[in-house]
Amino acid sequence: MTATIEASGVVKRFGKTVALNGLDLVAEHGEILAVLGPNGAGKTTFVRSVATLIRPDEGTLHVFGHDVLRDPGIVRQTIGLAGQFAAIEPAMSGRENLEMVARLFGQSRRSARASTAKVLEQMGLTEAADRLARTYSGGMRRKLDLGASLVGSPKLLLLDEPTTGLDPRSRIELWDAIRSLVDEGTDVLLTTQYLDEADRLASRMVVIDHGKTIATGTPAELKQSAGRSVIEVLVRERDDLAEVAKVLSQVNGGQPQIDESTRRVWLSVEGGIELLGTALKHLETLDIALDDVALRQPKLDEVFLALTGQALEEEPEKARKGHGAA
Repeated sequence: MTATIEASGVVKRFGKTVALNGLDLVAEHGEILAVLGPNGAGKTTFVRSVATLIRPDEGTLHVFGHDVLRDPGIVRQTIGLAGQFAAIEPAMSGRENLEMVARLFGQSRRSARASTAKVLEQMGLTEAADRLARTYSGGMRRKLDLGASLVGSPKLLLLDEPTTGLDPRSRIELWDAIRSLVDEGTDVLLTTQYLDEADRLASRMVVIDHGKTIATGTPAELKQSAGRSVIEVLVRERDDLAEVAKVLSQVNGGQPQIDESTRRVWLSVEGGIELLGTALKHLETLDIALDDVALRQPKLDEVFLALTGQALEEEPEKARKGHGAA
């Protein structure tokens, strides 16, 4: 079966800035592929290339077997794009917004009404369909924006940081909507700054840095690739965090990390249960109340740090300022 997206050696330059530097990537049918990377890694540039909004300078890029340079019109007929910010008309109702987009896709009035009704139901917006979009909550506006990318029945949906700025409840609702689209046969390429989002949604992940692919696999495979376990201690009193960290540093000479907000100390270790036993022996010498001690796999943010040497930003709208090639 032809891959949904196949990129080989893709290069894109903006003046002296190399946004994509020989990127290789394959997205298969029936999956949500998450593209992760620090700011400036080339994520948005890649999405814009797939969407035929910009032309790669070198390499090959195919969508459902169609070359984005030779057949951009055919590629556009197969995709839908939802960018980082909701692009809707606030003075129109939700229904009017979707019908307008459907008409722009070339649908007849009757077909546009039918497509709109289907998408409103998919997005859970039927009851609010005839309200002005300016009265919608942030989550509803993002769902309407997502719906606008669906009225043309795309085979591939491109989502560039779709939940930026949403509250937790709205994010979960949008995740549910995205999963339902995949169940109905739409493939999804997702870029995100939120590792929990990628972990919850993605079938596979591609990590890029400086315009190149540096790792790929399922969330579980990427966690296993770190090759290290984590000893994590939950301390009852914040004042005891430093002392617990000092004791953990004796386990294998590593540098423990402290999170005061959650009262946790963790240490990355080469080894398993035997090192947990050593840690427990050291901790037993302290007169400190502990709520939990555990040995676990690395989290995605720890894997990401190991792969790229930097943490993924948790406030992407701030980090994007001044970056032209995210």
